[in-house]
Amino acid sequence: MKQLLKAVVIAIALVLVIKVFAFTSCTIPSTGMENTLYRGERVIVNLWSYGFRVPFTSVFGYQRWNERPVKRGDIVLFNNPAPADKQKGHNGKEVFINRCIGLPGDTLMLNNELIQTNDRILSPDSKLIYAYPGEEEDLVVKAIRKTGIANNELIGYDNGCYLRSFSHYELYLLKQELGGTVCFKSMQTDTAEGVHPFVVPGKGKSVKVYPWNAKLLCNTIICHEGRNASLRNDTLIIDGKPAESYTFTKDYHWMASNNSISLCDSRLFGFVPKDHVIGRAALIWFSKDNEKPLWEGYRWERFFRLVK
Repeated sequence: MKQLLKAVVIAIALVLVIKVFAFTSCTIPSTGMENTLYRGERVIVNLWSYGFRVPFTSVFGYQRWNERPVKRGDIVLFNNPAPADKQKGHNGKEVFINRCIGLPGDTLMLNNELIQTNDRILSPDSKLIYAYPGEEEDLVVKAIRKTGIANNELIGYDNGCYLRSFSHYELYLLKQELGGTVCFKSMQTDTAEGVHPFVVPGKGKSVKVYPWNAKLLCNTIICHEGRNASLRNDTLIIDGKPAESYTFTKDYHWMASNNSISLCDSRLFGFVPKDHVIGRAALIWFSKDNEKPLWEGYRWERFFRLVK
């Protein structure tokens, strides 16, 4: 009896050690990652994929052994970066699993719903040539002066249209000023209306504040940078002063669901800090369709399939 009890204790201890220090299991709670991962599937998460995050961060602070970066396209398990109870440490927060589509320093082209588009990736300050009807020249010139856009000379003509170069931000200001009364057509890219470049913050990198990213940056600065921030219209206020840019102290990631209908991703909770990352989904070890009878519901072909 003693030997059996000892064996059981050792087995339990080994399971706990493996679960805490090597691998953990995660149940997929929703349809957000279909068809890569189905609701109800259970996956093994490698806790060493990005270096082991030392547990009990509320006691020891954030530490990661043998640190490695997240790769674009990885399916990542991470703690909720915007929990209802902000006093909880990392280990007490609920977890999400998403695909990482934005690494620190990346620029993503996101639409008004913060969904990634296939538009060409642009810096907000990169200049492109735009054409507009020649009869609207007086309106455009007046708007250029009113918005304070500098060094913007007429550069040519094309089939009755005037050509000028604007950055993404300058064009945004012009369209706001003109109220959509003038049609600007890009001569170099087909960036859709309402699509804007968002820079994913990286440690030590300065990110400019624009009207379309001000709220997202403000929430990140408050929740994860420990600064006092607020918005006044489109102006970001940090520690009582207007800020045109902010230099971040952490690396962040943009996480997305496979299924855009599911909002349990960065569209809901914003940028995910590196210290919230737990590990990478590595292997499906259980798969069952709960809507089918017990035996018929098992997806045997998905057992022990690598997660990609």
